[in-house]
Parts: sequence; structure tokens; C-alpha cells
Amino acid sequence: MDTDTQKRAEAVFAKKELKRAEASSAWAEYEGKQTAIDKNTERLKALRLARDAQVVIAPPPTKKLKPEVRRPR
Repeated sequence: MDTDTQKRAEAVFAKKELKRAEASSAWAEYEGKQTAIDKNTERLKALRLARDAQVVIAPPPTKKLKPEVRRPR
């Protein structure tokens, strides 16, 4: 191999290594954010369930029907 070809090959290799390192750090950042989101979701779900357990669910009020009035024709 001549020096020009070798330099290009080394540049391509260095570029691939840089992309691999960036991808690894980006993936770690993504996983960290996802873990934080999951923990927050679990916390909010627990709060909602605790709140709902305290509320006594009353049946909906029944609608009072007015008696029908028949009008003569």
C-alpha cells in the first residue's frame, strides 16, 4: 500500500471509531433518560392509586323522571 491509500484507510477507520464511541454514549444517555421516565411513571401511578383508594365512589345520581302529562286533543 502506498502512503496515500494508508492515510485514507486510517481516516476511515478513525471516523468509524468516532461514530462507534458517539453511538455508545448516545445509547447510554437514552437508557438513562428512559430509566428516569420509568421511575417517574411508577411514582405517579402509585400516587394515583393511593388517591383513588381514598376516594369513596358514590353511585351516580338517578335522574328523576317527570310524569307524563297527557293533553287532550
